[in-house]
Amino acid sequence: MELSQPVRDLITHTADSFAGADRRRYLAQTVAELGLSQRAAQRLFGWGRDTIRKALHERRCGVTCTATCDRGRKPAEHHLPRLLEDIRDLVADHVQADPTLQTTRLYCRLTAAEVHRQLIQRKGYTAEQLPCAKTLGVKLNALGFRLRKVAKCRPQKKSKRPTPSSPA
Repeated sequence: MELSQPVRDLITHTADSFAGADRRRYLAQTVAELGLSQRAAQRLFGWGRDTIRKALHERRCGVTCTATCDRGRKPAEHHLPRLLEDIRDLVADHVQADPTLQTTRLYCRLTAAEVHRQLIQRKGYTAEQLPCAKTLGVKLNALGFRLRKVAKCRPQKKSKRPTPSSPA
């Protein structure tokens, strides 16, 4: 079936205005009414064939697939609700402002591995409960603590300038 470009744009724009099961319902209705195959619909409108297949299956069976937005791994805060507060408590003693005072960033003198050890020692977590040190580093960054070495003062470089007492 040949459709003009304005009609194709209208159909894709309408499909983009829906989400989830409503979008799939619209895709199935459009494909069925136009008598298109999955490949033809993919070519004409740029829709994924898997989505079209799922939409046609839902239309044929009359059952809408459940939402999949709650799938996946939950964040560490879901399993350990006090984790972020405990991290803030531990890091609060080891925070330093930007030495140049040009930004409001807070630099943490602890490493993520040290925060992991401190959570086990001082807050009573077990190693199995806590996420790995890399994840704790991500959490520290999300809380606004930057994991960088803070240079309080840098030693002056020794100059190679000749002095009057040096041999020539």
